[in-house]
Amino acid sequence: MGRKLKYAAMVIAAVAAGIYLNNSNLLATHDGGKAVLLAHRGMAQRFVEHDLKNDTCTAARMLPPTHDYLENTIPSMRASFAAGADIVELDVHPTTDGEFAVFHDWTVDCRTDGQGVTREQPMARLKMLDIGYGYTADGGKTYPFRGKGIGLMPSLAEVLGAFPDRRLLINVKSRDPAEGEQLAAVLNRLSAERRKLLMVYGGDEPIAVVRQRSPDIRTISRATVKRCLVGYLAYGWTGIVPSACGNAIVLVPVNYSPWLWGWPDRFLNRMTAVNSAVFVLGPYHGGEFSTGIDDAEIFKRLPDNYSGGIWTNEIETIARLTGR
Repeated sequence: MGRKLKYAAMVIAAVAAGIYLNNSNLLATHDGGKAVLLAHRGMAQRFVEHDLKNDTCTAARMLPPTHDYLENTIPSMRASFAAGADIVELDVHPTTDGEFAVFHDWTVDCRTDGQGVTREQPMARLKMLDIGYGYTADGGKTYPFRGKGIGLMPSLAEVLGAFPDRRLLINVKSRDPAEGEQLAAVLNRLSAERRKLLMVYGGDEPIAVVRQRSPDIRTISRATVKRCLVGYLAYGWTGIVPSACGNAIVLVPVNYSPWLWGWPDRFLNRMTAVNSAVFVLGPYHGGEFSTGIDDAEIFKRLPDNYSGGIWTNEIETIARLTGR
């Protein structure tokens, strides 16, 4: 009996040693490059983030402005790239005249001087709106951007034309598979080299369509990122990467990252090997991903010399912290 126990202990020790070596960063190749910075919505006005609901008008909860840019606009994106962003995230909605409007909200009522569902209007009408109309930091006493956002809502075609050689992450705001079909058609008209610079995420149904129709585009949805991370936690110690993680955008809350096998370098290397890009978000405590790596305190939770992606709402702050 003693010999059997000794043998079992040796086997367990050997397996443990194998798992350790297979996931140790001591033996992993470190990418000597800098972190990849993703500016969420470009240079945006910040707002009070607690107690948010799907229909919360965040423009009416604006913090005192520190810059003159409005999210999802070409000037905002240009400023983000100038500040050090490698990638800019933007939101799109299909319009009644076959375009995609670059705008965050499901309706235009909160931010603009218009009314109605964004996707139920033509691009020409959306172009007439003042997208800075609803922003206030003092409960409606003053509106510092009113009159300054007329005509600033761009179409996706305009954004692609303004930044032909820049990396962009496109957010599909619906769960309509038809929107995936429409977006895939737009993407497939671009050159293969241009498509390499684009990524798409959003609702499960349209993203499934984009993944099928435009297989060279890296994508992710809530369902696939869950399958990716849960699968990796379950058996990533073997070095096998779940298929859901392939050709994808892998979004990792910073408070979950230490639990990933081989974090950071071996994990990043495994994702790179399956043509995926990793971006660390702010802490996740249930509900929606609504935060980024936005200040020095959260930034310190990243490993030293981290070379993966960073998702941020404060591109100027994080760019400085990374030495840009």
